[in-house]
Amino acid sequence: MTDPYAQTAPAARASSGQPARLYHTPLSPFSRKVRLVLAEKRIEVELAEERYWEQGPELFRRNPAGKIPVLRHDGMLLAESQAICEYLDETVPNPPLMPDTAAGRYEVRRLCAWFDDKFNAEVTRPVLTERVWKKVQKTGYPDSRVVKAGLGAVKAHIDYMHRLLEERRWLAGPTLSLADFAAAAHFSCLDYISDVDWDRSDLVRQWYATIKSRPAFRSVLADQVPGLHPAPHYAQLDF
Repeated sequence: MTDPYAQTAPAARASSGQPARLYHTPLSPFSRKVRLVLAEKRIEVELAEERYWEQGPELFRRNPAGKIPVLRHDGMLLAESQAICEYLDETVPNPPLMPDTAAGRYEVRRLCAWFDDKFNAEVTRPVLTERVWKKVQKTGYPDSRVVKAGLGAVKAHIDYMHRLLEERRWLAGPTLSLADFAAAAHFSCLDYISDVDWDRSDLVRQWYATIKSRPAFRSVLADQVPGLHPAPHYAQLDF
């Protein structure tokens, strides 16, 4: 797959003249989705790590739901990753990450919901909770049964993606879209701890290698979780 968005546009800034600030957690797929869109749009952003599980008053001031990510942009505080990403796509239209047809936008939103709801519930959340967050938060030892179930579920998702990529250049159609970034955000979190069977589908592996090689992925691949080193291949563009 070639890059349909090669460009030399200058980095965008919030109209207030101040860089945006993203309150995030490094291995949050929802934070990563927003970071990928910000980077793809070349929007200058400051990253502020948020220990969301501590539920501090500042987090609730920024988002009454107590969730991350939260984006401070042009004097506003924006919450919910999908809403943030679509807001950014409308306000900074190039390169576009949503199709120009209603049917195309529907398909992107459907797949974003697939990964942010179904994939997250079956794979990302249980696996990361057991293998990462219990260690970071010092809340106990991983439950191997939960991890096994999550890693079993990911196989069906890879098979589904393989079927999509047999007929499409990208997950939602002929061009890179927000659906690809939503999926890649989840897979990148799992890949940090080497929990993806990339040998299951050459098509899915090629898709991830292509999107992983984009400049937008550079800061994500530089993430480090204290006390938890990434898999050796994590930052390698050719695996």
